Amino acid sequence: MAHDHAHGHHHGHHQPGGSESRLLWALALTGCFMVAEVVGGVLSGSLALLADAAHMLTDSAALALAWFAARLSKRPSDRRRTFGYHRVQTLAAFVNGLALIGLVIWIGVEAIGRLVNPIEVQADTLMGVAALGLAVNLVVFAILHLGDRDNLNIRGASLHVLGDLLGSAAAIIAGGVIMATGWMPIDPLLSLLVALLILRSASALTRESAHILLEGAPDGLDVHQVEQDIPRQLACVFEVHHVHAWSLTPARPMISLHASLVEGVDRQEALVAIETLLDERFGIRHATIQLEARDHCVGSPDTRGCGEAKATEPDASAHSHSHSHSHG
Repeated sequence: MAHDHAHGHHHGHHQPGGSESRLLWALALTGCFMVAEVVGGVLSGSLALLADAAHMLTDSAALALAWFAARLSKRPSDRRRTFGYHRVQTLAAFVNGLALIGLVIWIGVEAIGRLVNPIEVQADTLMGVAALGLAVNLVVFAILHLGDRDNLNIRGASLHVLGDLLGSAAAIIAGGVIMATGWMPIDPLLSLLVALLILRSASALTRESAHILLEGAPDGLDVHQVEQDIPRQLACVFEVHHVHAWSLTPARPMISLHASLVEGVDRQEALVAIETLLDERFGIRHATIQLEARDHCVGSPDTRGCGEAKATEPDASAHSHSHSHSHG
C-alpha cells in the first residue's frame, strides 16, 4: 500500500505579551486593594465585605497563576513538549475554576452561619470600602476584558474579578439596606446571591477547560460531519476515517485523519484540497493527514467497504511531508 503522511500547520498568533502585561496590571491593582478591604471587613464586621476580601485574595493568586501561565506559554516547543506550552494556560484556567468553586462553598457556609447567628454590621464602613472596591474592580475588569476573549486563561482571571465586582456591588446594597432599615440578614443573603452567580460562571469555565485537557473535540465541530463532508465535496476522496479532533487552546483546534483516495488522483493535489477544505469549512489550520489507496483495509470494525488487505509492498517514495506556516 502507498501511504502519505502530511502535516499542515498554519498558526495564527494573538499577542501574548499584551495578555501578560494586562494580567500584571490587574494583579498589582487587586493585590494592593485587597489589604484595604480586609481591614475594612474586620472593622465593619461585614461578611459581604470579608467574603469580597477573601475573593480578592484568591483573585491575586489566580491572577499570579494566570500571569505565570501566559509567560510560560511563550516558551518554544522542545523535544519533550513538541506542541510547546500553550496548554499551560488551559491548565491555569482549570485550576482557577476549581478555586472559584471552593470559594463559593466557603461563602455559602459562612452565610448560613450568619443567618443562624446574625452579627451587627457597621454600614458606613462597609459602604465606603465597598465603593472603593467597586471602582478598582471596574478598572481591573476593563483591563482584562479588552484582552484576548478566546483565551481561557484571561477568561478565568476575568471571572475572578467579575465575582469581586459583583461582591462589591452587593456590599454597597447591603450597607444601604442596613442603614435604612437595620435589617442585618441582607448582608449574608446578598453574599449567597453573589456566590450563586460566581458558581454558574466557574462551572462553565471548569467544564470547558477540563474538556480541552481531556482532548475533547473543539466546540462546534462534528467529527461525523467531517467524515461525510470531505468525500462529498472532494471528488478525489473516496472515504475518510480514523478522525480525531482536539485543541491545544480554544484558538488552536487540531485534527488527524485517514483519507482513502480515488485511484489515479494526484496525491499532492488531494492533500492541498483536504487541507483547504478543513481550513475554510471547519476553521482547522493544523491537520495531520494520512493518504491511502482506496483498496487499503484499515482493519478497524467500523471500516466501510473493506475486503482483505492486499499484500502489496509499501512504496517508500510515497511518503511526503507538507509544512506550511502562516503567522498572523
